[in-house]
Amino acid sequence: MLALTPAVPVRAEQGAGDARTLQVPGLREPVRLVTDRWGVPHLYARNTDDVFLAQGYNAARDRLFQLDLWRRRGLGLLSAAFGPAYVEKDRAARLLLYRGDMKKEWAAYGAGTQRAVTAFVNGINAYVDWVNAHPDALPPEFRRLGHRPERWRPEDVVRIRSHGLALNAYPEMLRAAAMCKGGQSAARALVRLEPAHEPQVPDGLDPCDVPLDVLDTYLLGITPVTFDGVTLRQAPLPSTEGSNAWALAPSRTATGRPILAGDPHRSFTAPALRYVAHLSAPGLDVIGAGEPALPGVSMGHNGRAAFALTVFAADQEDIQVYRLHPDDPGRYRYKGRWVRFTTVREEVPVAGSQPRQVELTFSRHGPVLKVDAARGLAFGLRTAWSEPGTAPYLAGLDAMTARSWPEFAAKVRRWGAPPENLIYADTSGAIGWVPGALVPRRTRHDGLLPVPGDGRYEWDGFHDGSELPRVSNPKSGIVASANEFSMPPGHPLRVGYEWEPAVRKERIVDVLSGSTEHTTSAMARLQRDHADEYARRIVAILRDIPAGDDPDTAAALELLRGYDGTADTGSPGAALYEPWLSGHLGPAFLAAFVDPAVAVRVPRADVRQIIDALERPERWFGPGGAAARDRLVQRTLSTAYAEVRGRLGADPAAWRWGDLHHVLFPHPLGAHVGPISRGGSPTTVDASTYTPGTYQSASGAAYRMVLDVGAWDNSTFVSAPGQSGDPESPHYDDLAAAWGSGTQVPLLYSRSAVAKNTESVITLVPAASGRG
Repeated sequence: MLALTPAVPVRAEQGAGDARTLQVPGLREPVRLVTDRWGVPHLYARNTDDVFLAQGYNAARDRLFQLDLWRRRGLGLLSAAFGPAYVEKDRAARLLLYRGDMKKEWAAYGAGTQRAVTAFVNGINAYVDWVNAHPDALPPEFRRLGHRPERWRPEDVVRIRSHGLALNAYPEMLRAAAMCKGGQSAARALVRLEPAHEPQVPDGLDPCDVPLDVLDTYLLGITPVTFDGVTLRQAPLPSTEGSNAWALAPSRTATGRPILAGDPHRSFTAPALRYVAHLSAPGLDVIGAGEPALPGVSMGHNGRAAFALTVFAADQEDIQVYRLHPDDPGRYRYKGRWVRFTTVREEVPVAGSQPRQVELTFSRHGPVLKVDAARGLAFGLRTAWSEPGTAPYLAGLDAMTARSWPEFAAKVRRWGAPPENLIYADTSGAIGWVPGALVPRRTRHDGLLPVPGDGRYEWDGFHDGSELPRVSNPKSGIVASANEFSMPPGHPLRVGYEWEPAVRKERIVDVLSGSTEHTTSAMARLQRDHADEYARRIVAILRDIPAGDDPDTAAALELLRGYDGTADTGSPGAALYEPWLSGHLGPAFLAAFVDPAVAVRVPRADVRQIIDALERPERWFGPGGAAARDRLVQRTLSTAYAEVRGRLGADPAAWRWGDLHHVLFPHPLGAHVGPISRGGSPTTVDASTYTPGTYQSASGAAYRMVLDVGAWDNSTFVSAPGQSGDPESPHYDDLAAAWGSGTQVPLLYSRSAVAKNTESVITLVPAASGRG
């Protein structure tokens, strides 16, 4: 870990010793804050207002810089702290804010949500006020960058929408650009659609009208902030993220109790995206992981019911293409009339300089992202996540209180965004799966390409959550989700076509179906499973492909023909197969069908389509397809072998996948954790989306959780690299080693278990008066 500054004295707020008392404005009664030895805070309050206020206060104590940066990025206030280099990013973020009616917004969530958010924000503000009054206690990032944290409003939590996962504007752009030059065959090469479908070009759309930079402003608005000094670095492509979750009925476990497991696959960061907390007050006793900037938890349990989530790939975005008035680019064609765009002018404060005036342009559908006056076109974005009630994950605040399957499924009906599969288990033995998403009704198009914004392709409202499928207590005793196409056969809803490969789900179900004596430790091992059925299918194809005259191709085929498809850290086969697939075969496959300018913007080739092309070459390459396939394989194997030999040496028996493949938990200012060698691939249960060439894992399961439903203290978790956001804290990176070795630590729930593992106790008491 790279320290940001030399060590500084213990913060004045912390005091000394194991038992302390802190005054916190806004509290009505004392709250006991017990931190266990793994950095998990257990907050014991006498009322729910106080427990949410204490949660916000404690989140700020542990994650203040992360929270402040999240708020500044989301609201478009980076320039106020870091100067004029961030004005364009601030403008982009402001385009994506919720700008609707706040009464409708608050009313769209469960009862008590506004009150809980307000209490939570009051807790953040109490700590912000205190630390600004005691600048020696500022986290090191503020001292390095020379700014101060700012106070929050409850509206900040719900207006920021740009940190949630969303589909499918980016694939729309790629598909239009690919079809412009390559037609349906190019579109087919990008991704397998489920259910099987050929994209329909909307009447009035010319795919060539959609430029490759149409979403640059959108991407600028949704990507996180990193610094090189204080210069913005921009992520070039959106990363693919997913998750696994499953629940076992009592009939499938050694104890006769349900087990629930979840491991969301999100970007690796330091501090972690997730924060684990235990909130206990009359009528509420919930523990688990959420995001530091939100009250409550989104995956965990409440002493009765357990829950986890994975991405449900509902399509919630459409790019709109507008025809501009030939004499007035401020107007666009809509239902036979020329309608004026709405322009909002806002002042962006800039550190060390005069404020900047920015213009934000909106159509009736949402933000306008690009105007090409020379061609008479403008491009906008319509999203479900700009509707009331779609602040990312906030619906989980209500869902976490459910005490039965019917209650949980009913609460998930109002879940808006991001679209999620919710996996459930409770102490009665019930298990279930229910998706939550605000799904548009598209009556005239399939959502796979941009649409003319002239009124012909409007959404006919939204599907009610009760229209989505659900499963409870299946005969198999298993419910599982891994971002696969999960709509039942014959279901009338078409919620989307772009899903992750089903291979992770199939592997999970295969393992779970093999026993009726599963244990929590076995489930933790399954979360680290590296078997890759797709690799095995490709290796099987290689057995019939000749080596030709090239010695590197021959050596590569010899190594891979012995590869069992298990992407462990010590595997020589994986050390060749993964670089070949991601950096050589995949790009060459795309290059055969997709224009190069489009191909470089594809995060990774769809392995399902690659397999189909290898297994059915005539379908993809035409007459003589088998020979074309063989040449493609031979050429790419040769270059991949040469690359790996240059990195790992001449002896392939000594190659290890873990010597290439690693994770770094990056901190915006350089306090990185790692690198840590790891196994896995994009299509193993222990999923890793890595960058070809560097083999740095960009996303995966930084948080893993296995719950013994009913015997809660037997539950385990790991959240890498640690609970704290302070690089000077021992809990900043103390879970990284456990994560890297595949182990987990206790997720303690009972007061007696917490007491036996207490690291510190703080009593938060109401302040006499004033701030701080």
